[in-house]
Amino acid sequence: MSTDLTAPFTLILQNPSHFAIVILYLGILLLIAEILSRYHKTDSELTRKIVHIGTGNVILLAWWLNISKDVILLASVVASFIAIMSYFLPILPSVNGVGRNSLGTLFYAISIGILTALFWQNGQRQFTAIGILIMSYGDGMAALIGQKWGKHKYQILGNQKSWEGSLTMTGVSILVTVIILGFTWQNLLIASIVGIFATILETFSSIGIDNLTVPVASGIIVYYLS
Repeated sequence: MSTDLTAPFTLILQNPSHFAIVILYLGILLLIAEILSRYHKTDSELTRKIVHIGTGNVILLAWWLNISKDVILLASVVASFIAIMSYFLPILPSVNGVGRNSLGTLFYAISIGILTALFWQNGQRQFTAIGILIMSYGDGMAALIGQKWGKHKYQILGNQKSWEGSLTMTGVSILVTVIILGFTWQNLLIASIVGIFATILETFSSIGIDNLTVPVASGIIVYYLS
């Protein structure tokens, strides 16, 4: 079966206001991060996490606006290209500094594409959203809490973590899953399993690979357990 490469652009032209809302949201988010980084000298890791967490909300906008799979996949490809460029060039330093030893931004974009390709149809969008939001909120909040209040450190394979950050990752992952699936004891059990598994993957991550493994694995686990 042939693929119409112009389909995403056609859909964007058919619903320009929906596309504009997403672009406006991302533009404001990046602008805030750049202002904090350039003019208020906010810690670079904090501005990256602000963007990391805030970008996850785009999947909720896409769900609400009923944006098609093809458009999201196109956006994933474009974001991946920008992420690669920003790794070598001074593009959006508040998100990904030049020479930073992490491919997290690239993996973030790729994970959105994978989860969209897997679930963004047939009434399964919740699994895409759960994977992305566990990554954005769970991983993002874990890093912020761990950095500020992480007093009890541990180290695995050269990665230093804190129990405070890891427990935050588990708790936020459970909360995200239960909110999206709805509260039942069965869903709470599913959420607990995926929360623990996501935390383990995040603990063993390096060079930002958790931005790929955590969301994709979380979405797939919830799908099969549900």
